[in-house]
Amino acid sequence: MNKQKPLIQKGFTLVELLIVVIILAILAAIVVPQFASSTDDAKDSALDSNLANLRAAIDLYYQQHGKYPSAVAATGGTCVAGGAVGTGAINTDRAFKDQLAFYTNAAGQSCTIQGDDGTPATYFPYGPYLKKDTLPKNTMTDAELLTIVTVGNLQLAGTAAPAVGKGWRFDNKSGKFVADHADYDDR
Repeated sequence: MNKQKPLIQKGFTLVELLIVVIILAILAAIVVPQFASSTDDAKDSALDSNLANLRAAIDLYYQQHGKYPSAVAATGGTCVAGGAVGTGAINTDRAFKDQLAFYTNAAGQSCTIQGDDGTPATYFPYGPYLKKDTLPKNTMTDAELLTIVTVGNLQLAGTAAPAVGKGWRFDNKSGKFVADHADYDDR
């Protein structure tokens, strides 16, 4: 007689599987918030960096022109052949961007090329202060919209409560440039 040995099934019991799942859940609960806070820290650092870079460009513009960007129109200049004149009217975000991203003359008029054909009227010796005519996004709101304020104080004239979801606010009388977010506009 040939007796067969009973087959012993090998595997995990339900209790063992449950213990492993519980341990993995506990580890995930500890690790996941660490990644979330590092993402917030990265956004916070990027915001600080963008603010510092934009404020430095604004300050340099002020040193060379005696006025802040957008306080005068970027239009009205005469560029040499191949250049395009800025299109921003006074107190507009387009003037702000044109005056920081293009070459400018002492009056704040802007042109896409520096130009120097020997005529002072076509020479734009200042700038550019930024590499492109778009602003970086506000990392906290994911928006790049710029609101120009002209009262000399961002806390006056209805600007005390920023419109969350916008990108930036700039006062072209005081030169104050802030993130347009209630939690970050005091930097």
